[in-house]
Amino acid sequence: MWAIVGGSGFEKFEGVTKVLNLDRHTPFGEASTGFKKIKIGEQECLFLPRHGENHELSPSEVNYRANIFALKRAGALGVLSISAVGSLRAEFKPGDLVVPSQYIDRTKSHRAVSFCGDGLVGHVSLAHPVHKNLLKWVEDVTQADRPDRTDCQVHLRKTYVCIEGPYFSTQAESLSYIRMGADIIGMTNFPEFALAREAGLGYLPLSYVTDYDCWDDAIPHATLPEILKIMKENNQKAFQLVEKLTNVPSDFWTTLNLSEGSLQNGLMTPPERIRPDQKEWLNILFA
Repeated sequence: MWAIVGGSGFEKFEGVTKVLNLDRHTPFGEASTGFKKIKIGEQECLFLPRHGENHELSPSEVNYRANIFALKRAGALGVLSISAVGSLRAEFKPGDLVVPSQYIDRTKSHRAVSFCGDGLVGHVSLAHPVHKNLLKWVEDVTQADRPDRTDCQVHLRKTYVCIEGPYFSTQAESLSYIRMGADIIGMTNFPEFALAREAGLGYLPLSYVTDYDCWDDAIPHATLPEILKIMKENNQKAFQLVEKLTNVPSDFWTTLNLSEGSLQNGLMTPPERIRPDQKEWLNILFA
């Protein structure tokens, strides 16, 4: 089952049916408000607005561990992560969809970034943060819409730099991110994608451009009304894509072998050194 994590501008979607509200309490605190099971057509999915139902959490305040744990416990196999981002490339225009396959972390350790700690030690590889089969799936679905559709250009296999926020970057920082090879900039995909990897969840990011970052004075900054207009248009585009992406073949998840790179195979702490309360939530994480 897909879990949809909706970022800024994606806290609600028209065309979904709520099935029931879900438990937000986890061993890591409360997941974001608005956590529910929904139906998109005939497909049951989980839905979690990343910043809360009323956008009450800043990027640094989101409880990423609780969110990922709650999704895993509720039966998620993969996460469709929908975000608003800034563009670091002239060719990635407001309204475009960028699907990153790589990440650069520039957050400042204000976030709990792993299920490990407190006596648990483990390591997972983030060399390829997005499963190749998920990238192929979104490529197949989006390319099937083209060349007839020109309202939403799609840019695949790009690099997302995640900053702490809530401030936008300085121009010097923006230019440095371009030199590092980043294509888009946001504030929320890390540690979300890393925690999903630890939990054995597939992670597919859908990043919708709202404006250009500040790297070029020749490109005028968008005004808030312009950004809000683009957000509304992006919301509609995202929902149309989500309708297609969630309609997966019956054997879709069995081909991914998601547990292979998860914390289940990366935990170094001997079993006898793990506390009973930790074993309880680890069993859910490893299910």
